[in-house]
Amino acid sequence: MADYLREKPAGTVVQIEATEDAFASDIRVWCERTGNRLDELSIEDGIIKAQITRANQQTEAIGKEKNDKTFVVFSGDLDKTIAAFIMANGAAAMGRKVTMFFTFWGLNILRKANKIRVKKTFVEKMFGFMMPRGTTHLGLSRMNMGGAGAKMIRGIMKQKGISSLEELIDSAKTHGVRIVACQMSMDIMGIHQEELIDGVELGGVSTFLGSGEESDMSLFI
Repeated sequence: MADYLREKPAGTVVQIEATEDAFASDIRVWCERTGNRLDELSIEDGIIKAQITRANQQTEAIGKEKNDKTFVVFSGDLDKTIAAFIMANGAAAMGRKVTMFFTFWGLNILRKANKIRVKKTFVEKMFGFMMPRGTTHLGLSRMNMGGAGAKMIRGIMKQKGISSLEELIDSAKTHGVRIVACQMSMDIMGIHQEELIDGVELGGVSTFLGSGEESDMSLFI
């Protein structure tokens, strides 16, 4: 699409249709980062339609101090997840705009604890069976000991008055942390949107890159 628009004169109007939910987020960010104008965005019968006008030149946003924070949560380990949300909440408390982009094993963090009835293929069912469902089933990256280590960590956190992972997630939502699930990873792993906790946005590479370009720090966890 980028190459196609580059070849067109300024003012050219392009209509694009897509069926992936993440497209709605990605196309907004793409237009913001390239200087093209998003005239219209609508959803009808599961089809997302975008109308874009070619800008005078492809530009990048400039002149704004970049102090947002972006976290890519790839791991599904309890300890790494706790660390990610502690840092995200700290950044949000400082008034920073925070985006947490969950991909691959990190998507399990966003799964609801209860089983959701959705139609899946055999392979998707096998993936779902083998992966932890939600925060309460996450193991430690080290010393998990069949789940005993994770319970011990949670017990120590409670004893020390440290917020649980579930409380940290709720706090992040309250402070406006943007929680994004990578739709391509969801498709690969057979995770459906209905299985995710409330408040999760679907996004793709453009959503992540747009957030990263506005940030002065990006962490891969």
